[in-house]
Amino acid sequence: MVLSSYFSSTTTLSFQQLFLLSLFTTNYTQDSFNYQNQYNHHSIMEPIFLAQSKLRAELGLYKVKAIPNSNFQRHGTKAYASAINRYGIQPTKPGPLTSQTIRDPSTNWTSGKFAVGALRDMWTTLVEKTGDDKPGEVGAQDQQNDMEYLCEVSIGTPAQKVLLDFDTGSADLWVRPDAFKHDESSSFELLKHKNWKIQYGDSSSASGFVGHDTISIGGLVIKKQAVEVAKHVSSQFSQGVIGGLLGLAFKQINTVYSTLGTRDPQPTPVDNMIAQEDIPKEAELFTSAFYSSRDLQPESFYTFGWIDQDLVKKSGEEITWAKVDNSQGFWMFDSESASIGGDKVELSGNKAIADTGTTLALVSDQACDALYKKIEGAAYSEEYQGYLIPKSVKIDNLPEFSIAIGEKEFVIQKEDLIFADADASNYYGGVQSRGSMPFDILGDTFLKSIYAIWDQGNGRFGAVPKIEKTQKAPLPSNGGDGAEKVICSLDKSHVKPVCSVSSTYVCPSDC
Repeated sequence: MVLSSYFSSTTTLSFQQLFLLSLFTTNYTQDSFNYQNQYNHHSIMEPIFLAQSKLRAELGLYKVKAIPNSNFQRHGTKAYASAINRYGIQPTKPGPLTSQTIRDPSTNWTSGKFAVGALRDMWTTLVEKTGDDKPGEVGAQDQQNDMEYLCEVSIGTPAQKVLLDFDTGSADLWVRPDAFKHDESSSFELLKHKNWKIQYGDSSSASGFVGHDTISIGGLVIKKQAVEVAKHVSSQFSQGVIGGLLGLAFKQINTVYSTLGTRDPQPTPVDNMIAQEDIPKEAELFTSAFYSSRDLQPESFYTFGWIDQDLVKKSGEEITWAKVDNSQGFWMFDSESASIGGDKVELSGNKAIADTGTTLALVSDQACDALYKKIEGAAYSEEYQGYLIPKSVKIDNLPEFSIAIGEKEFVIQKEDLIFADADASNYYGGVQSRGSMPFDILGDTFLKSIYAIWDQGNGRFGAVPKIEKTQKAPLPSNGGDGAEKVICSLDKSHVKPVCSVSSTYVCPSDC
């Protein structure tokens, strides 16, 4: 398009011409995925919001509530063990836990050929040093299924409601056979000669067959979605409220394979959402907002196909975008700095992934050590294999810790720097070492402080700050919801009933 000829044909510019002119004159580069001129940002985003609002009205899209998992119990070392298992981490700090690899004879893939997160012929397994310093097996009871939030998804015809863990660190949609009965769905189509298998380092596993079926997430109907039905599940997966997992990473780490043993990764729900003709380019995304019960109105949720404009406006900031590198199968972006109490730590070339399936935030030893040096009395514990924070430290005295997403740093809420009780005197920190991993793993500890926009269609990750100003409780507990269990009582002895509580925080107005 030649701008001069287009705009010289009239002396009065139409709205469409003004909008195009603003696009060409705004200081914006697509390669950086950052909108540099905040004053023009709304003019750029407005057409996107309008398209999403239209789609939301047409399809009846709504928020998917992320329900706190009632069986989830906070335990620092177990959460770290879960991350070691998940990513095959070799710890760089001393402690009893490490990982090693074992060959899986049921597959014939070449080791090291695929991405870190991909299914390989070498499984990682968690081991614990014994008294003679030799590795020994770690029992399943010494780890936890790191699933803090569950979401309802409808599968099949008629629809069967299943509670799934939404996981941006994996790419399988698998379900327990008792959670989804495929033989009761008239729309289920078996995919012959396709199988799947997920195995974890504690010897827990799930495997089975694959079929196509219709699923509905937040009002968005996705047809011919690969649903992996478990035929064999270990005891860890056969118990509890979780019905399975919905992977929201990229399909190259999907674990489906043919009966010949060759990989045959299937499209994820977001892949299929994008492939549908009724989804415009502006809506090829999903978002997540996690809250703790410390917040006065905890309403954790996901959206598919639209951005919560009210939450963006509430932040008072524009959306920061970072280009995503999905070559490893993850939501990976540049994260080349961190700051602790105003002191910047330069991390040239550093990358990070955002992972809803991990609870802790795992960062480089450089950043991790710098953080805990700023916390009075904090020290690394070989016994707990992590940094501990004394319970005597007040929340207000914790340093402000921020991590970069692209060009901008985002603060982790101070309360989330404390993860769980370690012992009578210490808390287990919510930020720990990533060990041998070449990138940071930003789990729920980090994600609770932002509204995250996973824009798969445009290959970018967006964020705005999301920290509630008013908190109900000062510290997390082992209760699994990140907040102290405190009961607000209504005192009716006054002329006007008032809420009374023994701790220094604000009760909800309705007590």
